[in-house]
Amino acid sequence: MIARLVLVLAVIFVTLAGAGAQAQVKDAGAADTLSAIVRVRAKILPDARSLATLGPLREGSGVLVRDGYVATIGYLVLEAESVEVTGADGRTVPAKVVGYDHASGFGLLRLGAPIAARPLVFGDSASVAENDPLVVAGFGGPGAVSFVRVVSRRPFSGSWEYLLDSAIWTYPAVPNWSGAALLGPRGELLGIGSLIVADAAGIGVPAPGNLFVPIDLLVAILDELIAEGRARAPARPWLGMNTEELRGRLVVTRVSPESPAERAGVRAGDVVLGVGPAKVGSLAEFYRRVWALGAAGVEVPLRVLQSGEERELRVRSIDRLAHLRRPAGD
Repeated sequence: MIARLVLVLAVIFVTLAGAGAQAQVKDAGAADTLSAIVRVRAKILPDARSLATLGPLREGSGVLVRDGYVATIGYLVLEAESVEVTGADGRTVPAKVVGYDHASGFGLLRLGAPIAARPLVFGDSASVAENDPLVVAGFGGPGAVSFVRVVSRRPFSGSWEYLLDSAIWTYPAVPNWSGAALLGPRGELLGIGSLIVADAAGIGVPAPGNLFVPIDLLVAILDELIAEGRARAPARPWLGMNTEELRGRLVVTRVSPESPAERAGVRAGDVVLGVGPAKVGSLAEFYRRVWALGAAGVEVPLRVLQSGEERELRVRSIDRLAHLRRPAGD
């Protein structure tokens, strides 16, 4: 498979680099690779804590990474009541969420029946560099394949207590990014699609593109997700607050109901000043200060500006997985 794709994807790169058009893949080798890209549909539990922010029905792509196992971006299947996976041949099979990792954002599904595809080979996402030409493949065959370039390798800080040290940022934006495969020139899997962003090339640079989670992060924990449903590393402390960098301040934009932050008195509109005596000026700095205190369960001395008054709130952190809803019997 890999030998055939060297030529196939090279032709895609050359054609698109000259024309800037959508990839048209007809070679059998490319079709073999695209068969590993599946559609993921999830129905979410009616009492899911993520219902208000992510919705009751979610759909995106996934990638067959081992026989019987599909990797996707975790928010698609978070707190799922049921999941269906559709292969390139149109056959739909049930699937079960068997792993989730909040640190990386990956979700892992186990198929209830085989699909007509072979797992993709993992590439070395650490070697991906700016200006590398790559291919994005979502579910939908050749029409869901696009040519992109890497425009940045830099950290990403998400408002939901999420930090990637070296995300893969690509341009131009593709419409079917959620759970899509980022492929290298030999058809190797380099990342999984997570977000559409306005500043892929850098903060303040208008360049609509996408953010991919490097596949190396999944390779490091895949066996653990299959065996235990989670990574074996101690869970990071989770507070349950969304925070944005706004006008040079860290502003709390949302507090999750029944979360440690809510119980400690954190409110939307608070400004985060520091963790203990240490000041924090960015999301990355804030998260690293919290995580440096210890594993989930540690008490976090959070300094905030609330209604014009500086206060220190003692937030007893938890493991985020303990806060999520699970189907009966899990």
